Amino acid sequence: MVSSVKRFLIGRPLKSTELGEQKLNKTKALAILSSDALSSVAYGPEQILLVLITVSAAAFWYSVPIAFGVLILLTALILSYRQIIYAYPQGGGAYVVSKTNLGTNPGLIAGGSLLVDYILTVAVSVSAGTDAITSAFPALHEYNVMIAVVFVVLLTLLNLRGVTESASVLAYPVYLFVLALFILIGVGLFRIATGEVPPDLHTSAGTPVAGISLFILLRAFASGSSALTGVEAISNAIPNFKSPAPVNAARTLTAMGLLLALLFWGIVYLAYYYGVSPLAEVTVVSQIAEETFGRTFMYFFIQGTTALILILAANTGYSAFPLLAVNLAQDKFIPRMFTLRGDRLGYSNGIMILGAASILLIILFGGHTENLIPLYAVGVFIPFTLSQTGMMVKWLREKPKGWAAKFVINTTGALISFVVTIVFFLTKFAQVWPVLVFLPIIIYLFHRIKMHYEAVGDQLRITTCEPAVPIEGNIIIVPVSGITHVVENSLNYAKSLSPERIIAVYVAFEREEEKKFEEKWNTWQPDVRLVTLHSHYRSIIQPLTKFVDTVEHKARESNYQVTVLIPQFITKKGWHNFLHNQSSLLIRAFLLYRRNVVVTTVPYHLKK
Repeated sequence: MVSSVKRFLIGRPLKSTELGEQKLNKTKALAILSSDALSSVAYGPEQILLVLITVSAAAFWYSVPIAFGVLILLTALILSYRQIIYAYPQGGGAYVVSKTNLGTNPGLIAGGSLLVDYILTVAVSVSAGTDAITSAFPALHEYNVMIAVVFVVLLTLLNLRGVTESASVLAYPVYLFVLALFILIGVGLFRIATGEVPPDLHTSAGTPVAGISLFILLRAFASGSSALTGVEAISNAIPNFKSPAPVNAARTLTAMGLLLALLFWGIVYLAYYYGVSPLAEVTVVSQIAEETFGRTFMYFFIQGTTALILILAANTGYSAFPLLAVNLAQDKFIPRMFTLRGDRLGYSNGIMILGAASILLIILFGGHTENLIPLYAVGVFIPFTLSQTGMMVKWLREKPKGWAAKFVINTTGALISFVVTIVFFLTKFAQVWPVLVFLPIIIYLFHRIKMHYEAVGDQLRITTCEPAVPIEGNIIIVPVSGITHVVENSLNYAKSLSPERIIAVYVAFEREEEKKFEEKWNTWQPDVRLVTLHSHYRSIIQPLTKFVDTVEHKARESNYQVTVLIPQFITKKGWHNFLHNQSSLLIRAFLLYRRNVVVTTVPYHLKK
């Protein structure tokens, strides 16, 4: 039944030879890897206005030059990550660049920041998408958490089905969102050009505003830069592209940068010209759409596609998190289970852990993850700064042809990213201070895991001078509950392995039953030692596991191996049963926690 449900939800297992079919072309990659960056258009401009409104609505004209500053940073980042794609085509992005050029710890800072950031990507994006839905349908506000959790579960299942399948489904909403916003911006600019929007809705550019300061402007710039989260995702996911992967990845990155620049500037300009102010329960995009189209079909189309892309922006995390985890796992900084491909050739362990962590965040914050946006943004700008600094070091060290221009680009990006990071810490310390706590903890855990793998590897390596401890013999424990062919079959197998050290264990619930069984056993199998255990609470597991622990402790002192053989009988219908009506799976689960015990089952097939 479990297998059938799994196949229904995830699909049939794929052969390893089908891996090439799971690669993305540029069209699908743009949708699946750019959704995070493009979706930030829905809240990035709003973050600028939220800072400026602390001075007054008259300060909104500053949003336009601030937007140009954000676009300059975007240009530097796009050019920088194009260089990273060609220099490090194996993927890994900021982690690989920082580790290679700056050292292990800077690499781990970048990698740890991005792992946490991708979890935040899913939580923030899905919560923002849910907010967009409830903005259009206020009656759903009280169900925010439940709706967000359902979306995360659906996205997790979709990604477990494979990269191409999720991309095929998610491409349409992303492109519909881009189309909807271009229509909104186009119609809005047309209304402005034809004079339909009165100019007295906004303050003229250049108007002096009391209380404005460089600090406020830097704070607004840093908040608006949250729209650039997700730019690095393509450089992490190069292995997901069809060949030639670096070329396709670089072109996809350029297309994403162009779309993001046009949409971001368009929304900022319309918000300024319409005199839109940020409200608690209505987004800026919603206000612009209602002002432009009224509560018509186009308004709901824009709100619907905005909600969809905000939710689907989480898919950038699902695409990049597992691949970044693979790079860290290959370097032995996180468990190797992240390198294993699932039935659909995706890194399913990374996908499931990402989904579970995101659901936990949504529940903990009650679906109100807007307070996580600064933490989410600073978690990206730390890797931005490190990766571009790493590229600066690379160009200075290698000095290839044309390195000077590349060095200038990376230096510009590194300086702006560093300034944004510092501004976040200075202006939003109350929201971003957890970075200073979890990053050292994560790096410490990375090093502990690395030390563990190295210590285990040193002891397992056959070239080590330490000889392997010889096993003197085998003690076989056979749990029994009666005198049957099933038990006889298990005993025969045990005798073929170690005829001299077999212990049959019988767990009795009544004293009389215990004595009767001992008499029968001594008549039937006098050469096999029988140990009877009395269970006061009618449980087999507790006395059996306690007995196994005692034998294992004594066997370890004598270099003996302990094996537990659990008898089973199997009918033609496939039912597996452990004698005494106890689940063999449950007993095996308890015994498998014993490090020096081998647990296996001995099947006896019934003919009828």
